[in-house]
Amino acid sequence: MPADLYLAIIYGMIIGVSLGMTGGGGSIFAVPLLIYGLGVGVREAIGISLAAVGITALFGAVMRYRAGQIELSTGMLFAVAGMVGAPAGTFLGGSISERTTLVVFAALMLLLGAKMWSGSQKKTEVQGACSRDLGGRLRWSSPCALLLVMSGICVGVLSGIFGVGGGFLIVPALVFISKMPVYQAISTSLLVITLTCLSRAMSYLLMGEEIQLSVTLYFITGGILGMFIGGYLAARFSGVMMRRVFAVAMWGIAILLLVDKLLLSS
Repeated sequence: MPADLYLAIIYGMIIGVSLGMTGGGGSIFAVPLLIYGLGVGVREAIGISLAAVGITALFGAVMRYRAGQIELSTGMLFAVAGMVGAPAGTFLGGSISERTTLVVFAALMLLLGAKMWSGSQKKTEVQGACSRDLGGRLRWSSPCALLLVMSGICVGVLSGIFGVGGGFLIVPALVFISKMPVYQAISTSLLVITLTCLSRAMSYLLMGEEIQLSVTLYFITGGILGMFIGGYLAARFSGVMMRRVFAVAMWGIAILLLVDKLLLSS
């Protein structure tokens, strides 16, 4: 097997571990790895990333759903709302420079990471439109459903602007708006990522774009292996620790983006 296909498996494992542990990071990691690590063109890297991340997330979502860790109704509502907002974000993103877009995205991740870290130290959640019963089930109400739809649309718009799958935006939204435990939010995020990435990948292919099937398949193989590893590691952490792991991951990616765009590209 050619060396680049071995690398595709290794890079896929990195994506799978990230998705399995944090419910995000797939597209953020995948596109640079494909471009700089495998020499894939930018547009093809986007297509491979959408397909590979979507199928890897699907595999993880099925596992987490069978384990009872996904809140299906919340995830589906959020995903549909996100798919409605994504085209608007893609349109808006075309009028903003790549440098500005990534810097704003990095700043947003720094802020959300700080909120996730500080939230990890709180024993109680602030009451809002959404609340949960003693069994942890979401109490559905019109204000809660509306807030989830609006937040899903906002995440979709931001994902469209920044050109990412949105996992690092989905998880904080589910945690702070629906009061979902972080591990369940990570699992539910996999469902949302599956639907959004695969729908965007289908649109990508229907537009006549092509992707390297061999690289995509090996990337997916590595992603599935990494999903097992990420899920195993995540299960060993408490809710507080998972929030902190998520926060550190967000900060790390944000800093890398800022260094790349403000220092290395200057």
